[in-house]
Amino acid sequence: MTEFLPGIDPSFFNSTDPANVSTTVRLILLLTVLSIAPSILILMTSFTRIIIVLSFVRTSLATQQMPPTQVLISLALFMTFFIMAPTFSEINDQAVSPFLDGQITEQQAFDRASVPIKEFMSKHTRQKDLMLFLNYADMEKPKTIEDIPLTALVPAFAISEIKTAFQIGFMIFVPFLVIDMIVASILMSMGMMMLPPVMISLPFKILLFVMVDGWYLVVKSLLLSF
Repeated sequence: MTEFLPGIDPSFFNSTDPANVSTTVRLILLLTVLSIAPSILILMTSFTRIIIVLSFVRTSLATQQMPPTQVLISLALFMTFFIMAPTFSEINDQAVSPFLDGQITEQQAFDRASVPIKEFMSKHTRQKDLMLFLNYADMEKPKTIEDIPLTALVPAFAISEIKTAFQIGFMIFVPFLVIDMIVASILMSMGMMMLPPVMISLPFKILLFVMVDGWYLVVKSLLLSF
């Protein structure tokens, strides 16, 4: 093993020295955080709302896999980083940098980092959703944002984001549904019942979406919603 990892001593992980044990625990915690990082990104940021709305756009256009899923996820990720940049910057200034400089402990860093993310999530969480989880766990109503436990705030924020995304998706879906209904009615009146209406309405929906600069309007609506 030392041939492939010359900088690591295998006996390091079997050491009883308190300093080595503490470092080992930190490595384990770091690996644990990295393993759940995708879930944190999805449930504690704007990613959920963005990807659901973009998926609604593709479904309403009925373009199958256009744009590809990879493109939608990449766009959602970059929009998430753009929207969350002030929050991430505040977390870095108040928690990450002082912790790396050895000025605060892990617990203090976690407490400081949780404040900006709690402020962001609480802005977009319905009180009804938050009280659902607080009442289920028999928790007292928090007096400040800092008092809200993450165990209740994260799922409340998630379902609030899903509802908001579905509301935006519904508004996007309606115009395209109208086009499908009009095309289907015209085909039925012409006796072309065997011709799939989706095949005829697809070019019109794409044309309408391009003429109104649909992607610009969708992205603008998402940005303004935060």
